[in-house]
Amino acid sequence: MLTNPGGTPLAPTPAPLPLRIVLIGNYPRDGQESMQRFAQMLRDGLQAAGIPTDLVLPPVVLGRFGASTLFGIGKWLGYLDKYLIFPAQLRLRLRSWRSHRVSERLVVHICDHGNAMYYSATCGAPLVITCHDLLAVRGALGEDTDCPASTAGRLLQQWILRGLGHATVVCSVSTATRHDVDRLVKFTRPGARSVAILSDLNHSFRPLPATELDTLLAAIPALAPRYVLHVGSNLRRKNREGVLRIFARTVADWDAQLVFAGQPLSPALRDLAASLGIEHRILEVAKPSNDLLTALYNRATAFLFPSRFEGFGWPIIEAQACGCPVLCSRTGPFPEVAGDAGLTRDIDDEAGFAYDLLTLRDPAVREQWSVASLANARRFSAGRMLSEHLSLYRSLFAAR
Repeated sequence: MLTNPGGTPLAPTPAPLPLRIVLIGNYPRDGQESMQRFAQMLRDGLQAAGIPTDLVLPPVVLGRFGASTLFGIGKWLGYLDKYLIFPAQLRLRLRSWRSHRVSERLVVHICDHGNAMYYSATCGAPLVITCHDLLAVRGALGEDTDCPASTAGRLLQQWILRGLGHATVVCSVSTATRHDVDRLVKFTRPGARSVAILSDLNHSFRPLPATELDTLLAAIPALAPRYVLHVGSNLRRKNREGVLRIFARTVADWDAQLVFAGQPLSPALRDLAASLGIEHRILEVAKPSNDLLTALYNRATAFLFPSRFEGFGWPIIEAQACGCPVLCSRTGPFPEVAGDAGLTRDIDDEAGFAYDLLTLRDPAVREQWSVASLANARRFSAGRMLSEHLSLYRSLFAAR
């Protein structure tokens, strides 16, 4: 038996109480697929590790009476669901959990910083908030992030920023985002802190055998044998105008196609393509499935992503995990995410992007960058992210 220096027996150290994690996800009608996948990935990983985990979503109550949560009355009914009905429900649910599960240590994890205002419903439990980017917050503060804010938008972003300050830990998805958190968030809880845990792939993007590629890509009969891929939306910060201009610089030197996957091009972007004389070289693939997107990454000569602002840049590691060379801007989180496997340029160096793109016509050069891409993508395993989150959760009770 262990004794203290005086000879009296030491009391046995009690076993730590098991964790229970409550993940707060996004309102289903907002359609934020990447945020939904992030929350589901965390839930599935934690449950597989034997950690009791619940994923709680704001219910669609009043929002079902509106045609959309993006415009008109549907948007405002959705706000009532998210910011009035759900916090009250969440508060009651957490109180019930805490009163009936006294043998568990409860951690509340808001999976999207855009819901940081739910802090008041967490009933004093340790609160983790994942911050994917502060671009909208910075835009509301007058910084240039291609995210201008209306009067109502500025108020909402101020509310989000205050909510982040009530977290026990703000967990950023990149070091660049963490720098923004450290600069802008004013914490109110004693001992509160920020950390960075890099995001992981939220789908099994991987190299595919040729037969499977042929089967999947047969769904796009207009796809050319050689093409450059861009994945994203028409948001200004995605810089699709730059993608068009960069590709236009190369068309005289090869017969490749430019494929836009995701949101269809806007009329203004189609007009720009016509003015550059490349409209006949463009193919749009609207909202491809993950399997089809995996196939597109696999066969592309290169993935072109000269985005101006991002919090992380998921498409970079999606492409690299498929062995697709990545050309991206040398800004924000991209150097950290792409590593040495990315061909990076300053955002305005469109001639440099075009030069790098043409070098990948050589199969040997492309293979070199493909091998490097696959090696870099191995840094972004779900096991690594999950392990870091578990360590973070447990650290919340280490000093208690």
